[in-house]
Amino acid sequence: MMLKNKVAVIYGAGGEIGGAVARAFACEGAKVFLTGHKRAPIEAVAKDIVAAGGSAEAAVADALDEQAVDKHLQSVIDKAGRVDISFNAIGIQDKDVVGVPLVEVDIKQFSLPITSYVTSYFLTARLAARRMIPNKSGVIMTVTALPSRTGTTLNGGYGPAMAAKEALTRDLSAELAPQGIRVVGLRPHGIPETPTMKDVFELKRSGITYEQFQEYLARTTHPRRVMTLAEVANVAVFMASDKASGMTGTTVNLTMGSLDD
Repeated sequence: MMLKNKVAVIYGAGGEIGGAVARAFACEGAKVFLTGHKRAPIEAVAKDIVAAGGSAEAAVADALDEQAVDKHLQSVIDKAGRVDISFNAIGIQDKDVVGVPLVEVDIKQFSLPITSYVTSYFLTARLAARRMIPNKSGVIMTVTALPSRTGTTLNGGYGPAMAAKEALTRDLSAELAPQGIRVVGLRPHGIPETPTMKDVFELKRSGITYEQFQEYLARTTHPRRVMTLAEVANVAVFMASDKASGMTGTTVNLTMGSLDD
């Protein structure tokens, strides 16, 4: 088990990527603490993990609320003794972000993803790091997306938000690596099996069917197929493990060749 006896906190664990990563972490031996805005989704993930023989606890916590995050982390420390992995996979409603041309989008809608995604990542990373520094070890992780590195239409402030998270990953690592803490990100391609991707497709009104959209996504990758949640979760496990000890200050390119690094 690559994460045996590790203690992991997953923010946004009720979402597709957060839930997949939580299940994969638990399968590899980690004790996972799940957080999210709504109790039902995170409890469903926790139930799946426990049914499979893993260890999971769910708690409602707003990853944009500093006091809520701090209080939850302290409860994790009280129960498990430490935090080894902090994984931020929060999401916000796509209808509040995408689907409007930049020349028409208002400042509030444009700023929302930037302030939400970047602030949440900063808060969860900073508060986790404070608990990790005394142990001189830990891994801080997040998820970005292809628009962080390439121009896309009707995405509002989403692309700038993803780019900012990748910049923050580098800066956090520069300061925390001397303390034994690694900071890494994952940049997956679009994942059609998630409801979120279908929501984005419908909001952009592209004039093609969802099946045609999936075919388009597949054509942009080297293997000519779409990415799966399992692939993202498997790489997350490796990056969180001691086997990836030489990797920090970077975002792993999971765009399947769509972006050249």
